[in-house]
Formats: sequence, structure tokens, C-alpha cells
Amino acid sequence: MTDALAAVAAALDGASRVAVYCHVRPDADTLGSGLALARVLRARGAEVSVSHPGPDLPSGIGGLAGADGFSAPIDAEVAVAVDCASAERLAGLEASFGEHPVRVVIDHHATNGGFGTVDLIDPSANSTTELVLAVVDALGAELDAETADCLYAGLVTDTGSFRWASPAGHRTAARLLEAGAHGRELTRELLDSHPRAWFPMVAAVLGSATAVPEAFGGRGAVYAVCRAVDRGPLGWDAAESLIDLLRTADDCEVAALFKEADNGEWSASLRARTDVDVSAVARVFGGGGHRLAAGYSATGTAEDVVTAFLARA
Repeated sequence: MTDALAAVAAALDGASRVAVYCHVRPDADTLGSGLALARVLRARGAEVSVSHPGPDLPSGIGGLAGADGFSAPIDAEVAVAVDCASAERLAGLEASFGEHPVRVVIDHHATNGGFGTVDLIDPSANSTTELVLAVVDALGAELDAETADCLYAGLVTDTGSFRWASPAGHRTAARLLEAGAHGRELTRELLDSHPRAWFPMVAAVLGSATAVPEAFGGRGAVYAVCRAVDRGPLGWDAAESLIDLLRTADDCEVAALFKEADNGEWSASLRARTDVDVSAVARVFGGGGHRLAAGYSATGTAEDVVTAFLARA
């Protein structure tokens, strides 16, 4: 057991009240991590809250055990932030997290410099749920089917259905499936299900995709903009998967997708095909992530955010 993992287990072992925090615009990794950890700690007798700063939950999450139980943070002995690359990712819950005497950070983003009193940060992990599983083991807790579902949800989404999983990721998946995780059903709900209104949005956004061959030293970039009006009746998370379609452009090393929220703010997703460090670009704008997958937030018009990105490309 690493020193960091042992420290996390020690902080949680015996804690009677724990507040778990997920990040803004929550995805399956942060939510699955939070729900799984809460299940394990509650089974050990702790009172646990799981919170996220919004917006609403993304589609496909509702079937996870505990997904109907998100609440405001309780006043706790220990606070745990899961899958948050920085304290800013807690948005409106950042101050609440900081008020706790013991603050645990469990994360796999390479840009995370640590913001807890106890940090478990491992960029080699395939997902934060993979690290939560290590915490479960360190606590000597049982891994039941419902907890395995929560952990599998983060693993399958953060690895693109295992397209870029490490050998350890495949071993983790096997273990979760053996514990009863509903792998086929979760994959269908999280990655392979869309309302029919999704298709015209895809056509509009990808149809306007623009290539910039000279970007990144001539290796090329392709970008697309998804305005709020493009989503029509769909929720904020509808465009999340489009970055992986943009990434398939075989003549551009980097893909960028700019998604407008209902309040006029923008979320930028960056992906590289081989070896460009897009996290370095994201850090310029106050974001972060991984070498080949990163993101950041921005404000302004669509032209503003695209121009600012291209100036750094």
C-alpha cells in the first residue's frame, strides 16, 4: 500500500460523518466515485452525504445505486473530493469543502497539484473510480454488485469503452464484472444511447467542423462549436460525446469542441490523437486534465473562445 493510499484509508477508517464532493458538470467518473465511496462508508456505519454543484445529472446515471440521493454537504469530520483536478472544479461547493478539518482528494488528473490535507493523486490510473476501488480494498470493505456498477461506470467512460485503457484497466474491469457489475447494460446506457433529437445536433455541429492545418506546428487541429441553440431541447451533457467524433479526423492531431451552456459560459474539451500535450493548453486557460485529454472553461462569444484557443494552438 502506498503512503498516500494508507493515509486516505486512515482518514476514512472510523470517521462517523463524511461529506463527499463531486465536480461541476459531473460525469460518470466523479459520480460513480462518489456513490461507490458513499456505499462503502455507509456499510461501515458512517453518515455520508454526496454532493455536486450542478447542473443536473447527465443522462445514463440514474440507474446507479444512490443516484437519487444527492444532497447538500453535511457538517462532517472528513470531506472527500473525487475526480476534481483542482479546487475550482468544485465551483459553488469549494468553500464548503475547505471548511472541513480533514480534506481528502482522490483524483487521476496529471495537472492536479493537490489541494487537500491528504491527497491520493495517480495520473497512471485509468479513472478515479479505479483509485476508489484501491481505497475500498485498503479499508477491507466488501465489493458488492451495486458498488461495482458505480465503479465500472467511471472506468468505461473515462477509457472510451476501454479503447485507451491500460492493462490494469482491463484487469479492474474483469474484477468489477466478476463482482456483478452490469457491464453491457451500463455501456449501452452511458455511451450508446441517445434521443433522436441528438442526431440533428450532431449534424449541425460536425457539419461546421473547421480544420486548421497549420496549428500545433503543422500537425493540425480541428474544432467545432456547439451553441446552446444547437442542443434544442437536449440537456447540457448532450454534446459531451462529440469530442470523440471530432478526434477521429485522421489529418489533425488535436480536436477541440466548444460547448455553450445555457448561461452563456463555455466549456472546452481538447483531445490529442498521439502525443501533443493538450493539458498544457488547458492550463493556460485555467483548466487541466491529462496529456491527451483536457478541458477548461471560458466566457465570451463563440468567436472569442475560438480565437483565444487558436492563438495558443
